[in-house]
Amino acid sequence: MNEAYWALGRSTGLVSLGLLTMAIVLGIFARSGRTVMGLPRFAIQSIHRATSLTAAVFVAIHVGSLMLDPYAQLHLIDAIVPFQASRNTFWVGLGTTAIDLFIALTVTGLLRTRIGPRVFHGIHLSAYALWPIALLHSIGSGTDAARPWFLIAALLGAAAVATAIVWRCSPKFSDRSAERRRSLGKGQGRS
Repeated sequence: MNEAYWALGRSTGLVSLGLLTMAIVLGIFARSGRTVMGLPRFAIQSIHRATSLTAAVFVAIHVGSLMLDPYAQLHLIDAIVPFQASRNTFWVGLGTTAIDLFIALTVTGLLRTRIGPRVFHGIHLSAYALWPIALLHSIGSGTDAARPWFLIAALLGAAAVATAIVWRCSPKFSDRSAERRRSLGKGQGRS
């Protein structure tokens, strides 16, 4: 049974990283207001949310299975407070930091309409820190980190996220939803 917990922890960690990669890229596309493969912005936002929530489920299974694995020796405190683990302290601490950021992102995403756009956006910017922290955690504590297929997947994910972020920071990005709000405000006689 111990190997089953290890395999479950390992596989859900890898799937979580893939889903987080998709979520950040989709989030950037959703923010742009553009269509992707013919899908309108609301569909991109829905896929972004679904991908993020699915990632949350996989992260929970990842952590839960490692708590049950006697080899990993992960305790609840290790999953909540960064850099407290007795084994592999730094790398597990990065994973815990990523979980803490992910919880903040998930909660604010679910409460978006109640907390307002400024608070939501401010906290959501931590996604730009979450992804590289999660990647470093997987490289440092993942048992597949030296395997060629993992390295290729990590490089492809890093390239996708980096490309999306560079595009997000470029003048060509243009947040079309903000432009739409500004033009609606002008059309209603607001100054």
